[in-house]
Amino acid sequence: MDKLTPEQRKKCMRANKSKGTKPELALAKAMWALGLRYRKNSGSIFGKPDFSFKKYKVAVFVDGEFWHGKDWEQKKAEIKGNREFWIAKIERNIQRDIEVTGRLKVEGWTVLRFWSNDVVKDTTSCAEKVKEIIRARRIDLQKRN
Repeated sequence: MDKLTPEQRKKCMRANKSKGTKPELALAKAMWALGLRYRKNSGSIFGKPDFSFKKYKVAVFVDGEFWHGKDWEQKKAEIKGNREFWIAKIERNIQRDIEVTGRLKVEGWTVLRFWSNDVVKDTTSCAEKVKEIIRARRIDLQKRN
């Protein structure tokens, strides 16, 4: 049983954003401070990553724990209201994440996925990891040329 009225639930659900979330903005700011220049939500890249570096083929996703199923087997049991809908929705999101990551890797991309709470807790180390990957990809490109 839902604790909120339908109007309250509708308002809560509308407040959930698919892009421009606080963890994304924090990571963007940290990457920018490290000198990394990125594209946000590029529609020309499969899966529309939160951040992309086309030249180096690096895609970065910041995934919300609930929406993308962190610790899913445990969390699934905690869902009380509208179980069929939420379980199907989140399991489809998990499957889509696997498909997107797989296709990007086949196309030669390096895919980084961060949980939003990890970004909030240690934004700097997440940004540093992105920088390390780009540095490695840059070296690979220089070796090929």
